[in-house]
Amino acid sequence: MEYEEAIAWIHSREKFKVKPGLKRMEWMMERLGHPEKKFRSVHIAGTNGKGSTLSFLRHILQQQGMSVGTFTSPYIERFNERISVDGQAIQDEVLAELVIRIRPLSEELRQTPLGEPTEFEIITAMAVLYFSEAALDIVLMETGLGGRFDSTNILTPVLSVITNIGHDHMNVLGSTIAEIAEEKAGIIKPEIPVVTGVKQQEAIKVITKKAQSCHSKVFKLYHDFDVTHQSSSHEGESFVFSNESFHSETYVSQMKGPHQVENASLAIQSAEVLRSLGIQMDRSRYEKGIASTRWPARFEKVKDAPLTIIDGAHNEEGTSALVETVKRHYSGKKIILVYSALEDKPVKKMLKQLESVVDTAYMTTFDFPRALKGHELADYSGITKTIAIEDYKQAIRKASSNVGEGDVLLITGSLYFISQVREYFEIKENLR
Repeated sequence: MEYEEAIAWIHSREKFKVKPGLKRMEWMMERLGHPEKKFRSVHIAGTNGKGSTLSFLRHILQQQGMSVGTFTSPYIERFNERISVDGQAIQDEVLAELVIRIRPLSEELRQTPLGEPTEFEIITAMAVLYFSEAALDIVLMETGLGGRFDSTNILTPVLSVITNIGHDHMNVLGSTIAEIAEEKAGIIKPEIPVVTGVKQQEAIKVITKKAQSCHSKVFKLYHDFDVTHQSSSHEGESFVFSNESFHSETYVSQMKGPHQVENASLAIQSAEVLRSLGIQMDRSRYEKGIASTRWPARFEKVKDAPLTIIDGAHNEEGTSALVETVKRHYSGKKIILVYSALEDKPVKKMLKQLESVVDTAYMTTFDFPRALKGHELADYSGITKTIAIEDYKQAIRKASSNVGEGDVLLITGSLYFISQVREYFEIKENLR
């Protein structure tokens, strides 16, 4: 099977159909000889910050000399990134081979009352099988949606991480913070420690209650461990981490935004918990792990002239973090926005947040099933100078031509949109 055929088959699965429950995953794991039990893992859930926290932790662990598998979503540049080892995406031929092995199971499963697996279930099964056969020290696995019924929840990890709780996928996960927290807390397993950055009292209550019922120790940000954000500069964010047994030197993260300091602290505390579990961990190497961390499309500079920043702020909390980062790093500068989003997002609320930093906005669209049209987004915008240009490449070109010296072009919205935008700049600017 060729790579292109393998990818086409994966994408032909029931992409957007959510099928709650783990029965199909359990069926596949049973047939594959339980590969999910053959490696040590950390399971990461949360509304925002999963990818960044995972990346900080991966770099910390790699600095310890470990080989680290990662499962993330969605991808930014290429599908293969979702299944990676030490930051290197799975090779085309290996991915195709996995499809050859998983496809017959999918077809067999379709004939049962459980029905065929979804696209995400297929990808999860491929990742788990791949990691089980690689010589890895640890695997970091990010949930796709929620936690309790997420296909990754077949794992019994050594550590669970819940980054935060916010308003996203409310049509699936619940309409209140407590209901969403209940879904995320579904990854907590008996006697497995939990690290969390959750702040809302109702969410903390839900997570604490679930952890207590599982006899699992919880480490809460600003309660069991702390991070002090010292400054924002051209280099990034300076901060100090501390818990009851460790107080760090000043670390500098190139990942910009105060929220990234919290994500970094979750990763450091996760390393600390792994250390307490007997995993060899040299604290003096944390600093280099933090300093070397990158994560594409998270307040990422893709061009110098004009200064162009891309960010996948695809929900209210992500947009709030983006606005705060813009204020800290580009206060007083004129901000030109190019924006596109999906129809199931709270677009009006997100654009309202952006009003405080944006001078001129270009609303656009891209090739995706649920993408709003540029003129539809313009109707939601309260930004005084808003222009609709349906072709996003044309919108970027037009916006770029109106960015003065010292000003900033900010491109944000759907992560799927940002994925296409990043590819556009990679071709133009040779980002690699």
